[in-house]
Order: sequence, then C-alpha cells, then structure tokens
Amino acid sequence: MSEQSSYLTKNGFLHLREELNYLLKVDRPRVVKDVSWAASNGDRSENGDYIYGKKRLRQIDSRVKYLLTAIEDSKIIDPLEQENKDKIFFGASVEYENLHTSQINMIQIVGVPEVDPKENKISWLSPLSKAILGKQVGDIISFESPSGQIEIEIITIVYR
Repeated sequence: MSEQSSYLTKNGFLHLREELNYLLKVDRPRVVKDVSWAASNGDRSENGDYIYGKKRLRQIDSRVKYLLTAIEDSKIIDPLEQENKDKIFFGASVEYENLHTSQINMIQIVGVPEVDPKENKISWLSPLSKAILGKQVGDIISFESPSGQIEIEIITIVYR
C-alpha cells in the first residue's frame, strides 16, 4: 500500500467506485463502439474519429487502472465514526482564520485521490493538513506553506 493512496473517506471511496463503474459500463463501451465504426471507414492513418477514439480509449484505460489501484490500496475511513470529534483527524471539515489576512476558510482533509481544490478538499499530506492534525478549536498554529509562513486559528471542527 503506497502512502499516497492509503486513505479514503467513505464518500470518496463511493465516488471513485461510481466513476469506475461509469467508465467501465458506459463510457468505455460507447468509445469502443465509436472506434469500431471509425475503423470500418477505411484508411485509419487519416481518420480523425479513429485516432481520437483510440486516444480516448487510452485515457479511459489509464484512469480505470488508477481508480482500481486507488480503491484496492485504500483504507476507508468514515468521518462520522470518529470518536474524538474535538480534535482534527482525517476526514474532518475545518474552519480556520488566517491571522495575517483575517480570511476565513473551510477545508476537508481527504485522501490523495479525493483532492479537489474547487470543493476545498485537501490532501492529508499537505502542509496545512500536517500542521492541524490533532489540533482543536481555539488552537493557533504557525506553519510553513509553499507561499511562506502562515499563522491560523482553528474556529470549528465538523465530521460529516
């Protein structure tokens, strides 16, 4: 089991499994059908549909392989089953204030395959996660990030 993909939240696991099922049962069969049709049109060297279809198949197969490995190598952790909800552990949603900018942010600590900056889901291996794991509401933490030294205060911890 690699450290990079060793943990998933329960929701993250379900999402990855759903994506895998979609790729295997819907997307890949459709692309295979399109490639077969394109191949029947003659010269494949100048057949854009065929070339694109084969490229798309390689992308799908690569993603399927990644998902299978991520799912097989993962320990699934349900944040709702966390016993000590007063401290920050894997799966926690944490609201914090950047004490330099007064900006308030909310993040969730997740496994590497689940990381999604748009959803504020950050890796448990990130500098921020490493700095706040085990901390509690009211704690002030100073840590080094890629953009420099940051000081934050933990406002809320939620497990959902």
